[in-house]
Amino acid sequence: MRIGIFSDTYPPEINGVATVCGLLYKIFTEHGHEVFIVTTGQYNKEEKFVIEGNVIRISSKAFKHLYNYRKAPLYRSKVAKYIKSLNLDVIHVHTEIGIGLFGRLLAKMNHIPLVYTYHTLYEDYTYYVTHGHKLFDKFAKRVVVDLSVFLSDTSTEFTTTSIKTKNTLRRYGVKKYINVIPNGIDLSLFTKFDQTKVEEFRKQNNLEDKFVLLILGRLAQEKSNDIVLHNVGAYIRKNGKKNLVLYVVGDGPDKENLMKISHDEGLDDITTFVGPVDHDLVPLYYHAADLFLSASTTETQGLTFIEAMASKALVLAKKDECLNDVIIPGETGYFYEDQEGFILMLSELVNYSKEQLENVQNKACDLISKKYSAETFYEEMLHVYQRAWRKYW
Repeated sequence: MRIGIFSDTYPPEINGVATVCGLLYKIFTEHGHEVFIVTTGQYNKEEKFVIEGNVIRISSKAFKHLYNYRKAPLYRSKVAKYIKSLNLDVIHVHTEIGIGLFGRLLAKMNHIPLVYTYHTLYEDYTYYVTHGHKLFDKFAKRVVVDLSVFLSDTSTEFTTTSIKTKNTLRRYGVKKYINVIPNGIDLSLFTKFDQTKVEEFRKQNNLEDKFVLLILGRLAQEKSNDIVLHNVGAYIRKNGKKNLVLYVVGDGPDKENLMKISHDEGLDDITTFVGPVDHDLVPLYYHAADLFLSASTTETQGLTFIEAMASKALVLAKKDECLNDVIIPGETGYFYEDQEGFILMLSELVNYSKEQLENVQNKACDLISKKYSAETFYEEMLHVYQRAWRKYW
């Protein structure tokens, strides 16, 4: 098949949607399909778009107040003409505006089946625009709901990443058949990481006799990392610091606030804010950690949980529907519902024997390897592409 992937974000950008688009390109190319990426590029007044192999980057501007989201023009006639010449069998759109709308226009103009993947519950992100203004925020959420329904129902085939998101979309009023396809991951990056590098890292940072806690990902309000820090502070006030160490890996608009909370909770001497790291180094921090912590309830799938489990780091997460198929309490990970529950679970886990830890780690890694492999992702998405294509015979 000749497949067009349309997205506002793509590697080397680091985020969930970019990672998934990069994986789709990789696995479909490896299986003999021809894949073309249409995405954003650096703003250039003279060059409206740049072709880098099978990647077409359209000149765009970054919006710093929207977490450096890059917005491209809705339509570029020269790009449209070039893409038409590619004779695509299917267009797969991953974002809602900008490049996503451009992909929809081209699908309609050229009579090409359109597959749309819904990655993000935008209801949880409206504060970036409304800044907490209640009436404006209520209006923005209504717009998000209506737009989600329209974009979903006007696609040839529609996918999303979890039962949680499917249920939310049904509540919105989406009538289209919803293919639930969890995003795959190139698990080899995490399962086959060089353990000598992990041992060296732990030794260099005096972590050999420490119980290492990890927060990793975008440091933004919707991730609720403030709750994690408050929970760790409450645990320490009750049980002492003992051998605990906390690493915070990543960057984002909430970083300064989190550093203040860490200071106020008395965590400065056990906490290291690492900042952003190269994609190749992310597995190192998972492997060096004993326990990955999260309080986020805004995930549609939660790739960081899956990456942690594939790296054999235990997961302690706030209970959320998107993790029901991933975390089996006591077998592949652990849930908590409130601060008291967090303290109880952490109190147990720091006293686990090596055998107890390895038992859960191995079960979690086995589950993830079966459920989220790149090959499984390929087979399920190929079926969707073929079904969309047949509708245009």
